[in-house]
Order: sequence, then C-alpha cells, then structure tokens
Amino acid sequence: MRLLWVLLVGLLSACTITLEGVTLSYRLDLTPAILRFEPDRGAGASYFVGEEIRFLLTLGRPGWVSLVVIDPDGRAYELDRFYLERGTHVLPPGAYRYRLIPPRGLHRVRAVYTEAPPADRVRLEGVFTDWDARLRVYLEASGARGYQVAETHFYLY
Repeated sequence: MRLLWVLLVGLLSACTITLEGVTLSYRLDLTPAILRFEPDRGAGASYFVGEEIRFLLTLGRPGWVSLVVIDPDGRAYELDRFYLERGTHVLPPGAYRYRLIPPRGLHRVRAVYTEAPPADRVRLEGVFTDWDARLRVYLEASGARGYQVAETHFYLY
C-alpha cells in the first residue's frame, strides 16, 4: 500500500524514484499549451460577409499551431500553420487578416497545437464524419507526442 501511495504521488509531480539501484526520473507537465483562443471580438461574436477577422491565441509553451475552420456546411479547411513562441499572439501576424466569405451561419475554429511541425502531406481539410480519426492521422504524420486542440466560434451574417 505504501509503494502504491509513493507511485501515485510521483505521478502527480516531477520526481525521481530509486528502486534497488535503478533510478527513474521524469516530469509530468499538466499545464495546457493553449491558454486562450478566441476571435478578436470574443467567442460567439457576429461578423458580416466581407469583414476581416483575427484570432487571439495565448500559448503556455512554444510549438506549432494549425488553424482549422469548420463552416456551417460541415466542410473543414486550414487557414494557416504557424510556429509560435510562448505568449500572446494575434493571428494572422502583421497587417494581414482573414476576409470572411459565405456560407453564413455558425463557424467553428479549432487551434491544433503540436510540439513537432505538422507534415506537409497531411492537411485537416474536407468533410469529416469522424474528426478524431482525421486528427489522429494528422498527429501520427507529424510525429508529435504532445498536442492540444482548442475550439472557439463566431457567426457570419
């Protein structure tokens, strides 16, 4: 029972365990990579066709981020891929902005964070009946061990 308790405490924090001459060191990081993700007017905001949109993204650690839009028709497409340092970013960077085009309705936007660069040959585009299956293919192709997906949304009128 005591050994079980020691192992449980070890799993919940960074630690070093020594058992009969064998030393095992590891660090379990429970801090999310994506701390904030939303459109420039806030989650659930309204926009009109032809307007421009930007996204605010705060990362807890550096990595690759792919922005994926799922439109009201169920079609998914990648807006961009970026390598970003830790901190708060306005996407896209610089003076460039995304100009909104139909279809009108609810648009969901996902930020897919990976520690490794995404593979060029695999994109998160198309109509998916199983988003998780497509995401697994994307992650396997990138070789990323760590990933996170955050979602926000806006309405297009």
